[in-house]
Amino acid sequence: MYQSYFGLAEAPFSIAPDPRYLYMSERHQEALAHLLYGVNGSGGFVLLTGEVGAGKTTVCRCLLEQIPESCDVAYIFNPRQTVEELLLTICIEFGIAYPPGNTSVKVFVDCINTYLLDAHARGRHTVLVIDEAQNLSADVLEQMRLLTNLETSQRKLLQIILLGQSELAEMLARPELRQLAQRVIARYHLGPLSKQEVAAYVRHRLGVAGTQRTLFPDSLMSSLYKLSGGTPRVINVLCDRALLGAYVQAKERVDQATLKQAAREVFHHPQKRSRNIMFVLLAGLLASTALAALLYKPDVQSPVPAKVEPAKPAAPVAETPAILEWPAAEPLQRSKEMAYTALFRAWGADYQEGDECLQAEALGLKCLSARGGLDELRQMNRPAVLQLSDKQGRKFHATLTLLDDRVAVFNVGNETRAVAIGALAEQWSGQYTLLWRKPPVEQQQIRPGDRGPDVEWLRNQLAQINGTVADATQEPVFDEAMVRQVRQFQLAHDLPPIGIAGPQTILRLSGVADMSAPKLVTGQRGK
Repeated sequence: MYQSYFGLAEAPFSIAPDPRYLYMSERHQEALAHLLYGVNGSGGFVLLTGEVGAGKTTVCRCLLEQIPESCDVAYIFNPRQTVEELLLTICIEFGIAYPPGNTSVKVFVDCINTYLLDAHARGRHTVLVIDEAQNLSADVLEQMRLLTNLETSQRKLLQIILLGQSELAEMLARPELRQLAQRVIARYHLGPLSKQEVAAYVRHRLGVAGTQRTLFPDSLMSSLYKLSGGTPRVINVLCDRALLGAYVQAKERVDQATLKQAAREVFHHPQKRSRNIMFVLLAGLLASTALAALLYKPDVQSPVPAKVEPAKPAAPVAETPAILEWPAAEPLQRSKEMAYTALFRAWGADYQEGDECLQAEALGLKCLSARGGLDELRQMNRPAVLQLSDKQGRKFHATLTLLDDRVAVFNVGNETRAVAIGALAEQWSGQYTLLWRKPPVEQQQIRPGDRGPDVEWLRNQLAQINGTVADATQEPVFDEAMVRQVRQFQLAHDLPPIGIAGPQTILRLSGVADMSAPKLVTGQRGK
């Protein structure tokens, strides 16, 4: 809303982990150096911990841009899995063949070991990145340690990078995990920014977004540091809200009063709710409407003054419920069945109680269950089943069917309800499941050097996105030019820019041509 007002090319304080916006503080430089050392080392574990919002994922995205071409990388976002599920995910991400329907840990491990030996023989270096690793169970961590047992006389064949909150370091200090802790060859804890770094951080992000204006005077930096504790994500949220407040009040820059008001809203201080920025914005819009009515002059030839009807604004955020609740008339235990019934109905199909992913496969659809955020769901642009918690902490499922910048619309039981985006964040764990149409691709991953129909499909999808025409006279080869295009696409869609078309990249690309699929965000062509 405020970008053009302040002369910004894009939102400077998005919480998406965009490597372009990474401010290389001394701490972030040291964190990246530890990761690079680990990747180029002789194998084992590399550990990066930090508090929520410290910038761990952004540092890792920056690392992925610098990984040598000889490295094969898999990035796992959702580690809350069983041993079997995680091994299956590793096979899928690396494109490792395994027997269909296999559930045996031994078979999965044998397949992974064979792949690692073959990769080593080809001069490849295999790196597994696990984000939110504090959610790994002790059993899964022990299995990860066993995977690093495979080695040659010179080096281990699998490098594992663990990113997690401070609890991860505490987990590894347990006696039962001491063998894994001994294999950590590099570790670093990413702390908050200093007061001086906060000021440089804000200037850096504004500069990347396209302005050198002093939108946050130096006199505010002490307050911003105290309010945020130096945590980058909190700085982003505060600055974004403060810029919105300055825009609503038609100010040239953020002042102390606007920053304090933004903090009250971000930290949910109830005594100030009546003066929140959205309220001021709505009031401003109504005032503008009234002013326009006063200034309006009817045609002088008209004997009767024109009647100006007062504007009736669309339902404001205040009319949406503070939190989604499961309908009292419906049994709570039916929430999952009813949510998937609504999800399948959006695809024009019927759902029978049971395994939703198996039913999706029978319809030619793919099932994706993961953890993420609303920006990720906007990018994929498909209805999704979310797991939510009510005020009593009871869990239930609801189907997200529509999403805009302010409001999310759900099917909850047999009802349709809307909730403000800010309120949704307080009751959603980040867990979601969505369906997408399976593209005509055989491989789980399309990798540099590949040829054939899958690469031809990839080439055509990229050409369609870029508004060009693929050269049908050339044999489809996943060459360096295509690697660059894939990386650009991945960066634009908040995916790790590894230059390999894995399941997430294929999912996003497949949406380009699937115009008949149900949409979550209206007006997004090609998603």
